Amino acid sequence: MEKNRILLLEDDISLIDGLQYSLKKNGFQLQTAHSLEEGRRLLFGENGGFDLLLLDVSLPDGTGFSLCEEVRRRESSIPIIFLTAADEETSIIRGLDGGGDDYITKPFRLGELCSRIRAQLRRSVGTVPEREELRSGSLRVDLAAGRAYLKEQPLELTAAEYRLLCLLMKNEGRTLPRGRILDVLWDGNGSFVDDNTLSVYIRRLREKIERNPSRPERLLTVRGIGYRWQGAAGEDMQGKGG
Repeated sequence: MEKNRILLLEDDISLIDGLQYSLKKNGFQLQTAHSLEEGRRLLFGENGGFDLLLLDVSLPDGTGFSLCEEVRRRESSIPIIFLTAADEETSIIRGLDGGGDDYITKPFRLGELCSRIRAQLRRSVGTVPEREELRSGSLRVDLAAGRAYLKEQPLELTAAEYRLLCLLMKNEGRTLPRGRILDVLWDGNGSFVDDNTLSVYIRRLREKIERNPSRPERLLTVRGIGYRWQGAAGEDMQGKGG
């Protein structure tokens, strides 16, 4: 079985050593770059073809954000996970809005990182280049800008609410198990979102997009399983802020 190729862009030698050992032990093939320029040469050179990128945010000659944005401009759907020592919400949002799929805050458990890598690789199988926009009735998501609108009025969403909305809209008409949703959403401390927190996100999102949050028409609960995005419903709903 062919090993998944991972490109690690990181300048911390001690962290690189630990990741090389752990990822190899977990069946991944790892190649490392210590600077933004070296990462670009490896990624866009003739020996590219990586299955996933691990990008440090702070590098000697720039940031991982810029490489991520360049990858997305080339319409590549390769999964990207940010490694960051900065847990400020602005850094997290910038990484996700710039095209990142996930982030993990240093210091992190290697086992958790491997779980996240596997989750991203599973989701990347058979994907197509990201659409620029999602639409569902009067609800619109501008993926390039990372903003959502209801009746062209901007919705004030947290990073987690935005990711949850995108996930649901991309899977319109499909019931997503709670475990599948939990596999995508991560909280601001780099740890798994638990089931109770997911319920809070669902409730808050409904308050912003539903005409009557207690009787949802778009974001439906499928009891015992998870949630389903019903699509265009209730065109007379009013946009709400956060």
